[in-house]
Amino acid sequence: MNRALQLFLLLAITLYFFALVHFSRRKRVEPKYMLLWIISGVMMIALTLFPALLNRVSRFLGIYDPTNALFAIVLFCVIIILMALTAILSHHNADIIRLVQENALLEQRIRELENKAETDEAMKSAEKGERNAV
Repeated sequence: MNRALQLFLLLAITLYFFALVHFSRRKRVEPKYMLLWIISGVMMIALTLFPALLNRVSRFLGIYDPTNALFAIVLFCVIIILMALTAILSHHNADIIRLVQENALLEQRIRELENKAETDEAMKSAEKGERNAV
């Protein structure tokens, strides 16, 4: 791997980890979701720091240029992360739908109870009015 490319990748990965720390400190990403990002960052560091490992991986994958193998691996990591985030989003979407439905049922129940209370109150007032008239 070209030395300039290796230094650029190390700089980019360093910024990547600073962003992870920043998001973690600001509580923008939960730790359980951060795990995939950390694993992918560690893989990128390992492949960047140890070009021989990258050469072996590229030969195993049948990719001629190790740099192309590195980008293919990074792309694979991004796809895995996107799939995981899609699964998480789908789960949260199902939870939101369930909560909205429960909320609508509770609001309907509250309206029914309010209407019943108003009806009962009106009936009591009418009974008092009849007693006073007699």
